[in-house]
Amino acid sequence: MAYRRLLLPLTGTAAGEAALATALITARAWGAHVHCLHVRVDARDVAPLAGEGLSGAMIEEMMAATERESGERADRVRTLFEKFTSGLGGVTLADNPDTAAKTDGPTLSFEAIAGREEDIVAQQSRLYDLAVVPHPEAGEDVSSSDALHAILFDSGRPVLIAPRVAPADIGNRICVAWNGTAESAAAVAAALPWLHKAAAVRILCADEYQRRGPKAEGIQAYLRWHSINAEIVPFKPTTREVGAGLLGAVRDFGADLLCMGAYSHSRLRQLILGGVTRHVLENAEIPVLMCR
Repeated sequence: MAYRRLLLPLTGTAAGEAALATALITARAWGAHVHCLHVRVDARDVAPLAGEGLSGAMIEEMMAATERESGERADRVRTLFEKFTSGLGGVTLADNPDTAAKTDGPTLSFEAIAGREEDIVAQQSRLYDLAVVPHPEAGEDVSSSDALHAILFDSGRPVLIAPRVAPADIGNRICVAWNGTAESAAAVAAALPWLHKAAAVRILCADEYQRRGPKAEGIQAYLRWHSINAEIVPFKPTTREVGAGLLGAVRDFGADLLCMGAYSHSRLRQLILGGVTRHVLENAEIPVLMCR
């Protein structure tokens, strides 16, 4: 099992370089292709505002401003990609991701298209083994990441959330956050390539985290069938915060990858009340593989 095609949506945030590095580490591990995709805002999406009482001249001015800003952002993203790839050893740049499979070793490509980011990213992700998403900039609400949630809810594919700072490596020591849900089961299945490569795997569980479903011993037995030995270690919430306790246990293990299900409670509930998914997305310092 291996990851062969990775999609990396780039929006021009400060975390883009760390996401590129995270994707490249993954690509090197499997000789995979990384397709970097920037979705420009389509100025025509401004047109519906005409129904809000704006004049034709005002709409045209807004569309022109949107086009300028979108072009400037696309230029910044392209510059980021070119700066990152300049001087990279052992990596081939491909004009077309569909022809990259003919090349040995990791490959990279870049594309900028216009449209609605959440729609295009969700649809395109379905053609890739894994999507790598940059972490939101410091101070930005992680729940507002359109690309992240489009992939989680609408692509049927796993997503690897890159940390704010590029990791040195990924997948040597892996933590599996297990709560018995379909989402956590999907995350384990998606992480099998990593789990087979890992030097050590730990299953983290807690009574406060467990939902209706198999206990940790069940997923431990499942992994054993895949020749993956994993120890079970319960963790305790920190000041009644399950997410903080989970990340504390991840740090104690020295993990460089966390695998977990996302939003086993509704996203709305997590936005209002908080939740494990939200806490991990906002505070994890290592790559996190999630499935919904």
